[in-house]
Amino acid sequence: MIVSSRGEYALRLMVALAGREGLTPLKDALGGIPHKYAESIMTALVKAGLVEGSRGKNGGYRLNRRPEEYSVAEILEAIESSLSATSCSKDGSCPHAETCPTLPIWRGLDETVHAYLSRFTLKDLL
Repeated sequence: MIVSSRGEYALRLMVALAGREGLTPLKDALGGIPHKYAESIMTALVKAGLVEGSRGKNGGYRLNRRPEEYSVAEILEAIESSLSATSCSKDGSCPHAETCPTLPIWRGLDETVHAYLSRFTLKDLL
């Protein structure tokens, strides 16, 4: 598993929102992230139901829940196509799953990574 820059930036944007009250204009949450890239990430976060967006002069973004209610795993899973170590372990569609001697290792790694990332919340990162 490699977390892409998109996942990394999504986490940074969520932390920026967690540290603010009310709607936050995107430009105030960028922290060095290119604006267009941040816009596409925020669109995905809105679509995933993690943040609320409002357009217009006084628009911006805000969290839908309290920071302690978001796990790092949840945020990354909303942005990344997969946090699985291998393609065969992510969806169970491998035709060799029944006889594959390595599949239990990959599934165990996936569970360990998910459990580890689930231990941390946005509040922990503030």
